[in-house]
Amino acid sequence: QLQLVESGGGLVQPGGSQRLSCVATSFTLEFYTIGWFHQAPGKDREGVAYISSGGTNIEYSDSVQGRFTVSRDNDKNTVYLEMNSLKPEDTGVYYCAAGPYVYSLRSDRYEFWGQGTQVTVSS
Repeated sequence: QLQLVESGGGLVQPGGSQRLSCVATSFTLEFYTIGWFHQAPGKDREGVAYISSGGTNIEYSDSVQGRFTVSRDNDKNTVYLEMNSLKPEDTGVYYCAAGPYVYSLRSDRYEFWGQGTQVTVSS
């Protein structure tokens, strides 16, 4: 069974930075597009960024464009989400997901999901 594990969440002050990691524990990530999704309390899950298998296609949602950066290190089987200039509305659970030949922020295009990591932006 394909498994993804997110880490790096925690409490951060507004304006601060946080880096999330997504590691595949039972398969090779390099053949998959990896998406990052944010679920704020009481709201639906929304896509914030994805990076294609080769890293050549990257997309961000309007809400994080210019603040978040997605990258991947296939040698480490890991994808990162660098989050800067964090706002209270960035609070929520962040999930990574994997899917083959995906070029979308739509959650229904992704097959395999991690359990999520909580990010809280508060002073």
